[in-house]
Amino acid sequence: MKIRLLSFIYLLLISCSNDSYSDLANVNTTITLKWNKAYEDDSIDQSLIGLKWALSYIGASLPSGDMGISVSDTAITIDIIKLGFNTSAEQSLLELVEIMKTSNEYKTNNTIDLGRFIALTIGASEHYYKIVGTPITLDEILNNYTFLPLKGYIDNSTVSNEHRILEFSEQNALNQLLMTTEVDPITQEINEYETIEILPNGQLRFGIFDANGIRIPSAESIYTNAGKPAKCMWCHESTINPLFTPQNNYPNYLTYNELQNTLQNYRVQHHENKTTLFPNGVDFTQTQQHTFTELLYISFMEPSAQRLSYEWNLPLAEIESLLSELETHVYDEFPFLGNLYHRNDVESLAPFQGLTVSSSVREPSENEVNYLE
Repeated sequence: MKIRLLSFIYLLLISCSNDSYSDLANVNTTITLKWNKAYEDDSIDQSLIGLKWALSYIGASLPSGDMGISVSDTAITIDIIKLGFNTSAEQSLLELVEIMKTSNEYKTNNTIDLGRFIALTIGASEHYYKIVGTPITLDEILNNYTFLPLKGYIDNSTVSNEHRILEFSEQNALNQLLMTTEVDPITQEINEYETIEILPNGQLRFGIFDANGIRIPSAESIYTNAGKPAKCMWCHESTINPLFTPQNNYPNYLTYNELQNTLQNYRVQHHENKTTLFPNGVDFTQTQQHTFTELLYISFMEPSAQRLSYEWNLPLAEIESLLSELETHVYDEFPFLGNLYHRNDVESLAPFQGLTVSSSVREPSENEVNYLE
């Protein structure tokens, strides 16, 4: 009887440890993010907007009043359970936050770099998938929708190196699936799938799947330039994109004009539906504010000496001396960021070690991190 009782207690303890965030009474649900000025016109107010958009990308509804966000000097503290995530997203984020707090960076500074936080959420595909709930298999998504009978055929894509078949379900408020199938133009062999769904907060949920319908971190570059989910976010700008180039017409598919009109209608309807959610922390009418998110992760992944001076709390002259053997480059999209270094080249020189991030936020990564396995 005693052995049975001890076994029961052991199993109970294991069960509690595996569900450690179901009872939040004794869990610190906050994390503090350090803002580091990255360029001349940079400000913590702009970066706060970028952070809100990033949180929105992973499902936060961000209730009005900023109850889950506080700012003090160069620090931004967020409370995960007050940002409007669903329960599953909260669990995954709290697990990731605890891992962030074990890093040497957090133990040294009591903060994690804001850019690193963005790179570890939207910029790490497996973390993004788990937080937003993108299933492991394509079938799990398809079981929730019914495609309309007519499809689109794209033979002149600005993204894909292959041809694409575009299918979509009916748009019902904030509920719709759009799926592209990457096919060989000659054999029609399927190479890959990409999916777009609409989250309850109006943002898009992205999924990338191989030919067998198994979720993958990034699109295969031999087939398409779609990259990782973060690149999808950058390209789509929180909306359903129209066709950017003319297409040929094919039998049994929508004509180019029919497909373009269909996508434009979905785009307008989606915009009207999501703007009714405002105020929800992001203003969808300010269509270019998403750029503040991109500047956060770009300036982290490719920092200037001045940004590293703020980040490492060292004089600029000392930073320049440390980096004197490294080459610099200019980021074409945002040249005002100045002369930049690559994060992988400078990380080992930091006075504290941060949690390793993926090699790239947007593109397929040689080192794709996953701390939520």
